Amino acid sequence: MSAKAATPSASYILDKLQSLSGIVPIGLFLADHLFNNSYALVGVKQYDTVSAALQTIPWRVPVEFAVLWIPILFHGCYGLYIWWLGKSNSFQHPWMANWIYTLQRWTGIVAFAFIGWHLYSERYLSHGKSTYASVAQSMQIPYYVAFYIIGITASSFHLGTGIWNFCCKWGLAVTPRSQRAVGYIGAAIFVVLTIVGIATVAGFRYNWRPFEFYTQ
Repeated sequence: MSAKAATPSASYILDKLQSLSGIVPIGLFLADHLFNNSYALVGVKQYDTVSAALQTIPWRVPVEFAVLWIPILFHGCYGLYIWWLGKSNSFQHPWMANWIYTLQRWTGIVAFAFIGWHLYSERYLSHGKSTYASVAQSMQIPYYVAFYIIGITASSFHLGTGIWNFCCKWGLAVTPRSQRAVGYIGAAIFVVLTIVGIATVAGFRYNWRPFEFYTQ
């Protein structure tokens, strides 16, 4: 075997890194962010305390660029490149795997747009100092709520299917049985994160705090 054949291609390495970045750090951040936001279901003070703690992290801006925004830009832009070159055959062969392939790519585009919009509305417009009151006010706008729910659902689905894709690409699930098991795990993560996100939206919009009894 020649040295050239033994050396992984650039696209192979980029595919691996793109898959990895979707789990670490982006997927972990998504889960952490949704659960931190769900402090709104406990109380106003609890949400503002958690939000203030995150907003006052030392070296916040360079840390975010290094571990969040650069991975998101790489994952999103390279994902768009893959999507542009990819071909879906879900309409010709409507098998479950083909539909998942199609949905993962479209939800990736929606998630990428949602993250950009969320960054603009919650970081730029608020100067990085959003509070329970400011988020609750935004949640009174119907199109804001609709896009938020769509974005959360798309992001959660993309992560759930991304976990399956990551485990297959990295050789963590090589047998049909293990791939099926990882698929169930990904589906469960999708459902849980979507429920947490939508419940939090409802909490902000309707001043609903089902876990307020924690503070009593």
